[in-house]
This record gives sequence, structure tokens and C-alpha cells, in this order.
Amino acid sequence: MSKVLVTGGAGFIGSHIVEGLLEEGYEVVVMDNFSSGKFENIKDLPIQICPFDITDPRVIDVIVDLNPSFIIHQAAQVSVAESVHDILHDENVNVKGSLHVIKAAIRASVEKILFASSAAVYGNPVELPVTTEHPTLPESPYGLTKLTVEKYLKLAYKFYGLSYGILRYSNVYGPRQDGKGEGGVISIFADRILENEAPIIFGSGEQTRDFIYVKDVANANIQALKQQENVCLNISSNNRISINQLWGKISDIGEVVFKPIYKKERDGDILHSILCNEQTMAQLEWKPQTNLENGLRETLYSSKKVLQK
Repeated sequence: MSKVLVTGGAGFIGSHIVEGLLEEGYEVVVMDNFSSGKFENIKDLPIQICPFDITDPRVIDVIVDLNPSFIIHQAAQVSVAESVHDILHDENVNVKGSLHVIKAAIRASVEKILFASSAAVYGNPVELPVTTEHPTLPESPYGLTKLTVEKYLKLAYKFYGLSYGILRYSNVYGPRQDGKGEGGVISIFADRILENEAPIIFGSGEQTRDFIYVKDVANANIQALKQQENVCLNISSNNRISINQLWGKISDIGEVVFKPIYKKERDGDILHSILCNEQTMAQLEWKPQTNLENGLRETLYSSKKVLQK
């Protein structure tokens, strides 16, 4: 049985990956400092929990001692707005912390490391949908840190033979997402409904995003463990919707009639984004299983967010 270390495994995406790995028969170790990850997401799972911070240099020895066969590196500072507000913290977690994990992966001779990257590496698209051949011109410190780690992984393969997979996520949503922490717009909207408050939309609301359900992201990670080495792939639905249209769907499902409050667009935000997933479907033998309508219902039903089943 192969051992997989999931950094950030108590988080929104990480905990779904952990569940998927267990279903596939992997032995799982979760490493999380629980700054945004939640113990309740993993407390009932048959896993080893290692409460440690990837920014601590001692993590290298900790990971080597764990001796995993694979690493799925999810731990990160995930907010674009926070990266603009505090670039040093963003760099410390996303670059320095990731380098600690990469160094440990080299020393432990892991078979492969998977890295959770982001559509933010592309910046404002010059053409849609965005393929992995698109220029990478990040518009935020967050996007820059993700791109930087991608380049370090490629160098780690060149110099040390560390196999990798880079998965560039579009906008991930689903159960367990924290509107106050990880900041997904769908979860934020759901929280506003629960608080009986109108949603806040930054900009005109005509900006578009490509939303991908979290369980589809988890499945992509598991497929990437099994498939080709040294890939860089988009993990997306290959569909886009405006934020105004998204609120319309959520308000219909939640049976609310709030009118959005519009505020000035935020620094670092991108106007339109849709990631092409054709290469991903072919190389990973994967495709999204959950459409937006069903995914929204599952998200709003979950944890009594808005609706009761």
C-alpha cells in the first residue's frame, strides 16, 4: 500500500482528496497547521495526522521521517486579496514553504509530487479558453508565487530527478469551503444568505469564471498520481459563467430575492477566465462529473449552508 502525504489535508480541497485516496486504498498522512484547515474535516478518517507548519524548516526532516511514496502539496495561502495586502506572508507560505516540501521530497526520494497551482498564473487571458500554452503573466502576488513554485519543480526534476505533476485549478467550489477563510465566491454568497444579507459583488458582476466541483478536483489528483510524469494540466470545467448569472442561480436554488451590493473591483482580480481541459481529459483519463447546477445544490445543502435535504 503506497503512502501519500497530503499537505493542507485538513483544508477544503485537501480533505476531499484525502477521502478519495482512502477510497482507492492508499495509506494517507495529513500535514496541516490548522490555520485554515479544520480538524472536523478529517477527524473520523483512518489516517495519520501530523500537525506541522510547512514554513518551519524542521518540516524537511519530519517529511523525510514519514517516508511517503507520494506528496500532494495543497497547503498554501490561497487569497489573492491577502497576497496583495501582505506579499511577505504570501511568499513565506507559498514559495518558502513549498521549497521546504520540495527539498523533503528530494531527500525522501518520493515517486512523484503533485502541486496545486492556479489559473492565476495566466493573468488576464489574451485568448479564451486558456490552454497550458498560454503566456503566464500573473496579475497578483498569489499568481506569481504559484508560477514560481512551478518553475522550481521543473528545476527539481532537471537537477534531482524529482517527478512532478502541476495541476492548475480554476475556481474550485463545494462542501466544506469556508467563505470567511478560503474565500470562494459561492461559499461567500451562501454565507450571506444564511446571515440574511445581500451579496457583495466586486466590479460590474459581468466578470466570468470557470467553476469546478471539488470532488472532480480530488479525482483529478488521484488520476494524476497514476498517470504520466512531469505534466502541467488545467483542472477545470471548460465552462464559464458571469458572477451576476451565478448569483441568479444561487438565489433561485436558495429561494431568496436579495439584490446584490456592488463595490469597486479588487486589485489583482481578472476580468474573464476559462481554462481548456481537453488535454487534461486525454492525459488523465478524467472528466468532470458534476455540472454547476448539481454542484451548487450539493454545496448549498451541505452543512446546512442554506437548504435542508
